[in-house]
Amino acid sequence: MPETPADHTDNHVDSLGDRFLVVSRRLRRRYALALEPLGITPHQARTLRVVARCGPLRLGELAAQLHIAPRSVTDVVDALEDLGYVRRAPDPRDRRATAVEATTQGRRESEAVEELRRNQADQFFARLPEPDRAELARLLDDLTDN
Repeated sequence: MPETPADHTDNHVDSLGDRFLVVSRRLRRRYALALEPLGITPHQARTLRVVARCGPLRLGELAAQLHIAPRSVTDVVDALEDLGYVRRAPDPRDRRATAVEATTQGRRESEAVEELRRNQADQFFARLPEPDRAELARLLDDLTDN
């Protein structure tokens, strides 16, 4: 993927944290570009993944899963509903409440988006030799085991 002018400023990093953020931004940028032809944003893709995996969920539960404000999740759910990927339905635990669940089309799209995300990451890290990828995975696992 060609570098953008913003990438050149990324070369002036001072710490491991800075370097990690540069890599993370580049990976996210690639993923966002790959999602564009599908007409879905990374935030919508993440929301769909959570709903498909954990639903049905009330909006507040979904917001908690996504670590965002409940009011922010409404617009994303509306967009996914417009695409036919999710639907609002009575919460099976409390018929007075509404929950969000993935449609059949939404579950298929979630699987496709997840495969795309994995492929983008695999392509991104492919420039590293396999032993380096394994070591990077081990190091990241060490950092996330806390």
